Order: sequence, then structure tokens, then C-alpha cells
Amino acid sequence: MLGLDFSYITLDLLQKFVWGGLVFSLQLTVIATLGGIVFGTLLALMRLSGKPLLMVPATIYVNGMRSIPLVMVILWFYLLIPFLIGRPIGAEMSAVITFIAFEAAYFSEIMRAGIQSIPRGQVYAGQALGMTYTQNMRLIILPQAFRNMLPVLLTQTIILFQDTSLVYAIGAYDLLKGFSNAGKIYGRTEEAYLLAAIVYFVICFALSWAVKRLQAKIAIVR
Repeated sequence: MLGLDFSYITLDLLQKFVWGGLVFSLQLTVIATLGGIVFGTLLALMRLSGKPLLMVPATIYVNGMRSIPLVMVILWFYLLIPFLIGRPIGAEMSAVITFIAFEAAYFSEIMRAGIQSIPRGQVYAGQALGMTYTQNMRLIILPQAFRNMLPVLLTQTIILFQDTSLVYAIGAYDLLKGFSNAGKIYGRTEEAYLLAAIVYFVICFALSWAVKRLQAKIAIVR
């Protein structure tokens, strides 16, 4: 098969080189998703507040982040943060900060669309009951918005997992880095990258299938 040889791939090799990278990629995905949703929700609320002092900086941040390639943001944070704080923080921590900051812009747009999908009548009903803006959002709007946007949020999480391979640019030990190291040590770079692509495909395909099932279940409940 085109001179490819996968005989060097063993369970011991996967545990030694790949497992740690996979764990970091998954951890980065989960942390960036949770952080991105939290800060993205805050950005969405700022943009919907109707107050220029909140809307303008939030809009600049979201549009700015979405207009820059992620790999450039990763490199900027990796090089600038140590310069600003006066000490290195490591590639892994830099990747976590970068992904939370970057994904917050995308999750913000998802949450803004989810909030705007809620009928205005429910907002007025909450106000009629004497609820404050915060209570209205926390008890009525956001729970429904999260449910409406859940499939989209999970789809963005899958994209985020794929993007974790970009931390390879700053030397963080992710899933791709693990395969790359194994390929270089055993002199089988082509096989290593091909196997990495297969692993990424299997994980993302399985997650996409799960999201479709969840979306169908939510649609049936409605």
C-alpha cells in the first residue's frame, strides 16, 4: 500500500507518545468550551444591552477576533503574554488562554442568536412580573437560549477540537504532536500523520453523529 508500514504501531507506542497528547487536546477542548461559553455569553449580553459603553467594545472584540486566523492569535499570545507579565507561562497555558479568548467571540455570536430567537413576549412577561433584567435573563431567556443553541454549541466544540491541532505551532504537546514525535522517532512520518488524520476523523465523526441524534431528540420533544 504505497510503501506504507504500520507494523511499528503498538499499544505501548500509543500509550507512550499519543495518549498524553490526546488527553491534553480533550482537556483543552473542554476548558475552552466552558470558558468560551461563559465569556461569550457575557459578550452577547453586552452587545444586546443597548448601552454604547458595553456594545462598542464587545462588538470590536468579537469582530476583531473573528477576523484573525487562530494560528496568528496563538502565536501572538504565546509571544506577548510572557513579555507583558515578565515571565514565561508555557505553551500549554498559553494555548488555554488563547482558545478561551478566541472561542468566546464565536460562542458570543451563537448565544446572541439564541437569545434573539426567544419571543419578545416572554421578555415582556418577565418584566410584567416585576423581574429585573438580570433575573429575566437568568430565569427565562438564557435557559431557553441554551436549549435552542445546544446543537450549534456542540458543533462549534467539534470544530474547536479540530483546531487544537494548531497548538503544534508553539510546541504544545497535543494529539498531533504525539503522532509527529512517534513518526520521527521510528522514521515513519507519513504513517504517523495518516493515522493522526484517521483518529481525528473517527472522533469528530462520532461526535457529529451524537450531535445529530441530540438535535433529532430535541426536535421531537418540541
